[in-house]
Amino acid sequence: MNKFYMLSLLAVLALALIAWVGAPALPWLFGIIVPYLAVVFFIGGLIRRVMGWSRSAVPFAIPTTGGQQKSLPWIRQAKIDNPSSKSGVFARMALEILTFRSLFRNTRMRKHADGRFSYHQEIFLWVGALAFHYAFLVTLLRHMRFFLEPVPWCIQMLEAVDGFFRMEILYDAVQFGLPGVFISGLVLFAAVTYLFLRRLFIGNVRYISLASDYFPLLLIMGIAFTGILMRYFTKVDITAIKQLTMGLVTFHPTVPAGVGPLFYIHLFFVSVLLAYFPLSKLMHMGGVFLSPTRNMLANTRQVRHVNPWNYPVKVHTYEAYENEFREKMIEAGLPVDKMPEPAPEEAAAEEEKE
Repeated sequence: MNKFYMLSLLAVLALALIAWVGAPALPWLFGIIVPYLAVVFFIGGLIRRVMGWSRSAVPFAIPTTGGQQKSLPWIRQAKIDNPSSKSGVFARMALEILTFRSLFRNTRMRKHADGRFSYHQEIFLWVGALAFHYAFLVTLLRHMRFFLEPVPWCIQMLEAVDGFFRMEILYDAVQFGLPGVFISGLVLFAAVTYLFLRRLFIGNVRYISLASDYFPLLLIMGIAFTGILMRYFTKVDITAIKQLTMGLVTFHPTVPAGVGPLFYIHLFFVSVLLAYFPLSKLMHMGGVFLSPTRNMLANTRQVRHVNPWNYPVKVHTYEAYENEFREKMIEAGLPVDKMPEPAPEEAAAEEEKE
């Protein structure tokens, strides 16, 4: 068993236990203080990391490329893989951010029993990552209805599209409505489970995985799992939850009665994820926009890139070195570029001999 996986699993279980035991006794701590602190840590850490990246000096063009650079007119340029214009960089960044283009072209090496090597596309990894990120985005946007009143029409439309199934049963003139099934929540849980199992069961991926890789996956898995439990299996007071969340965003916090421990576990997981976000690899969400290997022009053949903070350096050229040590170099038998001029007496003696 991977020790990093076990450490991360125990940490998530400990967080759930803390919320389960502590929330009934201290609802104001888990319902008000912890969410506020998590948001402060998230915003402050996000700004700190982004400002640090923005101040990093990038004097040279270092974009990673996968195609022909712009050169001679009759050589076809890869305008997206090797962009030389801002529009090309924009297209490249858009494809990377919205479709994970580089991950789609990722390959995996496999060694066969006879010693041969083969390369295969990691198409399932690309599909899993795409499903995970978009399901997470839709779930996040859909939850904005808890923080806005009235709920904007775009959120309502997204929720209507996401909820694809609703069953109504009429029995003895009483209508029972089952909760609508949201695709995003189920896809999020399935995708994060796949990404976790992939790290756990693929040997070379497990070898490079640390606790910092397992912990956010297990934490997000816990968030999705508790959300599914609250929606489909356990009754929760939506009105009380709405009152709590609206109190948080309007800075009039209150802890209404009827909020169950399962919701506090869900909220505690979300708060821990927010606070942990700026310290983790999840910051690639902001880092991708500031990555010089992605957002720079590949124009090294058109523009000379000079280090802007080069300072004057006193150098000793070879010509000055030879002028200083020419006689000694000749005595040592070393070749010189310029022979020394003869002394006036030697020049006059040479003329008399001629």
